[in-house]
Amino acid sequence: MATVNQEVSKELFAPADIDHSSSERIAGESVSAWRDSLRRYVKSVPAMVSTIIIALTIVLSIVGPHFFGYGIDDQNINLQNMPPKIPGLTWIPAFDGKYQGVDVYAQKHIKKAYWFGTDALGRDIWTRTWSGTRISLIIALVATLVDIFIGVTYGSISGYIGGKTDTIMQRIIEIIAGIPSLVWIILLILIMQPGLFAITVAITATSWIGMARLIRGEMMKLKNQEFVLASRTLGAKNSRIIFRHLIPNSLGMIIINTMFSIPTAIFFEAFLSFIGLGIRRPQASLGSMINEGFRVLMIYPYQILFPGVIISLLLICFNLMGDGLRDAFDPKLRR
Repeated sequence: MATVNQEVSKELFAPADIDHSSSERIAGESVSAWRDSLRRYVKSVPAMVSTIIIALTIVLSIVGPHFFGYGIDDQNINLQNMPPKIPGLTWIPAFDGKYQGVDVYAQKHIKKAYWFGTDALGRDIWTRTWSGTRISLIIALVATLVDIFIGVTYGSISGYIGGKTDTIMQRIIEIIAGIPSLVWIILLILIMQPGLFAITVAITATSWIGMARLIRGEMMKLKNQEFVLASRTLGAKNSRIIFRHLIPNSLGMIIINTMFSIPTAIFFEAFLSFIGLGIRRPQASLGSMINEGFRVLMIYPYQILFPGVIISLLLICFNLMGDGLRDAFDPKLRR
């Protein structure tokens, strides 16, 4: 086997053109923490489906009560206990307008179609259901705003200042939390006229306590960080440090806890209305409608079906949204 001898010389080599800055170049797209959290939230299928359902529910709670032009307390004894009927969906047994195999609409010569049926007083369940949903969402919104403004502010001041101030503020919370919520409701109903305002005040009277305790712990953890020390060294006031530095750094936790407090407020309002301590007639509430439908459950089950399904969807979807936000904002859960 022949070998080839070749003299090695410098002409056989050429200098490599190497850009040393290329190793420091960011290859991927630079995104902020909020944009990255939003991107991971969008990838969560349960959270996105829940968001769509909640958005549709909000829209229907606004336009639904005006869809057919009925009032929430418009009564017609001749149309009492009409079964649900939706034109175009009559092939589905639940929406064919029949009760025990009899077409009630043809029997009574009724041309109108009640999509959710009517109750014992001939009131349109569709109108009352979406009106009750709107009340539940309003109460949940108010409870959320109270959580944000009172709970966050109270917990931030208590945790950041500490010392005797923190001790006094925490003893006040313990006194308020020591009284059961049902007792608060009964006392407020005795003092105030029962209705939307009374139940809203009763729910918001104690709903902010959990948020305040959570934010207090977060403030105690963050107030000794370097960025707080630097801000204090530069002469920043306590109010500026709390509202410009500490609260924004806790915003992810605030959003997550807020999303979990919404279904709690909705369920509490429905429970109080169900036992007769909440929304009173002629106003409609999901809880009061479930109470009315429960009385005729064995005869007309559809009267409890629709408000029960809607309140169940709201509770499930808000909890799934909270899970999605927790996964999106928690850095420990990032893949």
